[in-house]
Amino acid sequence: MKTLRDVKVGDTVKVVKLHGEGAVKRRIMDMGITKGVEVYVRKLAPLGDPVEVNVRGYELSIRKADAEMIEVE
Repeated sequence: MKTLRDVKVGDTVKVVKLHGEGAVKRRIMDMGITKGVEVYVRKLAPLGDPVEVNVRGYELSIRKADAEMIEVE
């Protein structure tokens, strides 16, 4: 299983499934990250956390812990 945390800078991936439950999953979905959406990884912070991505035309920073819950292909 490949997650958003494993994706390299400059790659575009497609969301397959969201893991996790409750408020955390809801927050990720509210940010526009849903099944089937394409996510472009723009850059990593100097220490690797958070990850900056482009989703549905806007910039978004996601913590590594949250990125691990997003399964991609």
